[in-house]
Amino acid sequence: MTTITLALTPIVMKCFERLVMRHITTLLPPPSLDPLQFAYRPNRSMNDAITTTLHLSLTHLDNKDTYVQMLFIDFSSAFKTIIPQHLIEKLSLLGLNTSLCNWILDFLTGRAQSVWIGNSFSSTTTLKRRKAPHRKAHCCSLC
Repeated sequence: MTTITLALTPIVMKCFERLVMRHITTLLPPPSLDPLQFAYRPNRSMNDAITTTLHLSLTHLDNKDTYVQMLFIDFSSAFKTIIPQHLIEKLSLLGLNTSLCNWILDFLTGRAQSVWIGNSFSSTTTLKRRKAPHRKAHCCSLC
């Protein structure tokens, strides 16, 4: 059974999102992003991620009595399910100014979403601004 989250964003808004993202990345200091992050980075692709992973693994296996365990997870919809407040807290820690963080939070909240399963659509729900629960550990740098 396939579950798909639909975000029907007009093309104009997609272009605007890309401009905002470019602006944000110019504000962040270069070492703030993990060098092994391939998503949402220019000139990086899934092929680069796989090639780098294989290279690092094979280099490690050149050492005597070593092994490698790998787990591949598809996070292709990660930003469709992110809690906006978590993202804003991370962006604020990276040094983005409060006005921009608040603008992004306003943009990400109050948006209608529905889920499509097979031939059925769920009722529409609106993302609400909420305070995220405190978490000691995060699974990645921007969630």
